[in-house]
Amino acid sequence: MSTGTNPRLGRYVTSVFGDEAVRAFIPPPLPPVPEVNLGPLVPLLDQAATALGRLDGVTTVLPDSPLFIYMYVRKEALLSSQIEGTQSSLSDLLLFENDEIPQVPLDDVAEVSNYVRALQHGLNRLRGGFRLSLRLIREIHEILLSEGRGSSKQPGEFRRTQNWIGGTRPGNALFVPPPPDQVMECLGQLEKFMHEDHKSLPLLVRAALVHVQFETIHPFLDGNGRLGRLLITFLLCAEGTLREPILYLSLYFKTQRSTYYDLLQAVRERGDWESWIEFFLTGVVETANQATDTARQLLALFEADRKALSGIGRGGPSALRVHEMLQRRPLTSVAAAAKQLQLSEPTVQKSLDAMMKLGIVREMTGKRRRRLYAYAKYLSILNQGTDPLSPKTAP
Repeated sequence: MSTGTNPRLGRYVTSVFGDEAVRAFIPPPLPPVPEVNLGPLVPLLDQAATALGRLDGVTTVLPDSPLFIYMYVRKEALLSSQIEGTQSSLSDLLLFENDEIPQVPLDDVAEVSNYVRALQHGLNRLRGGFRLSLRLIREIHEILLSEGRGSSKQPGEFRRTQNWIGGTRPGNALFVPPPPDQVMECLGQLEKFMHEDHKSLPLLVRAALVHVQFETIHPFLDGNGRLGRLLITFLLCAEGTLREPILYLSLYFKTQRSTYYDLLQAVRERGDWESWIEFFLTGVVETANQATDTARQLLALFEADRKALSGIGRGGPSALRVHEMLQRRPLTSVAAAAKQLQLSEPTVQKSLDAMMKLGIVREMTGKRRRRLYAYAKYLSILNQGTDPLSPKTAP
C-alpha cells in the first residue's frame, strides 16, 4: 500500500509480528524525486562550507592536532552514547582508559569506548583506500557493539527480525522500519547512492540524505543511532572535505533532539526533505564554529599555563613536562605520570603541588593514597554540553 501519489513518499507493507498485523515503512531510494529545492538554502550552504573550511584549517595550525583530535573524538563518543541513554561522563571514560574505576556502570563507559574504537577503525579503513560500503558499515557496527549493552544483539550483522522505534512492540510503535526481508534491498540502494557521483548535490546535502535514509532503514537490532551519526563524519572524510574527524553533530542533535526526531518523521510522512536539510546545515554551522572556538580556547589555555609554569623557578622544567603530559592525559596519578615521564614520584608530586597552587590542576579524590589529579580548566572546556541526559529525556 502506497503512502500517496507523491514519489518522495515510501510505501507501507503489512507483515505479522507475533499475533498482530504490523504496517512497516519502506522508503523510496535516494535521491528524492522531485529533487530537493536547494535555492532557498544556498546562503546556508555557503555558511556551512565556510565554517567547515575554517574548522579544517584549525588542524593545520594547532601545535598538536592529534591531541585535539584525540580528546574531541572522545567527547563525540560520549555525546553520541548519551543520546542512546548512557550516563557516562568524559571523566569516567578517561578513568576507564587509564585502568581506573569510573563512577558509572562499566557497560556505560565500555559503550563509549567502543565508539572511539569503531570510529578509528572506520577512518583507518577509509585512509587505506577502502570504500564506504555495507561491508565497512558491518565492520564498524561489530566493534561498536563488541562489549556492554547490545553485545548480544548480533554485532556486525544486519537484522533478520523486525525492530521498531518507540512503544513496547511494533503494534504500538512510533515508527516501524522495513521488514527484515526488505532490509538488504533498501541498503543496496543506499550503498549505490553513496557510490554514485551526484554532482548536482553538494556533499553536505548528500550526508544529510544518507543519515535520514540509514535511520529510516534501521538495519541493525541496536546501535543504529550511533552508526548513523558516524556515517556523517565518514562521508566528509572519505570525500576529502575534512582531513580529520572533527565535525560531530551529536551535541546539536542532543540539544535539539525533539526537533530532530520530528523532522526525521516529517521526511517519512510528508517527504519534507528541505526542512530537514535546513536543520542539518544549521547544525553544521553551529557545530563547526563551536569546534573551532574550542580549539582556540585550548590553545590559549595551554599557552597561559606554560607561561605560569615557566616562572616558578627550579621546578619549572619538570612541571612543564608534567603539564605537557596532562594535555594528553588530563586525569592522572603521581605513579602513572612518573612511569610515563620516567621521573621520580617526588619530582612529579612537587610539580603537581605547584600546579595546584597555580590553579592548573586539582586533586579529585581527597585520599592520602592513589590520588587522582585533573587538568581542571582543560576538562571544563571539553565538558561543555556533556551533562548526561536524564532517563526521562533519553529516547
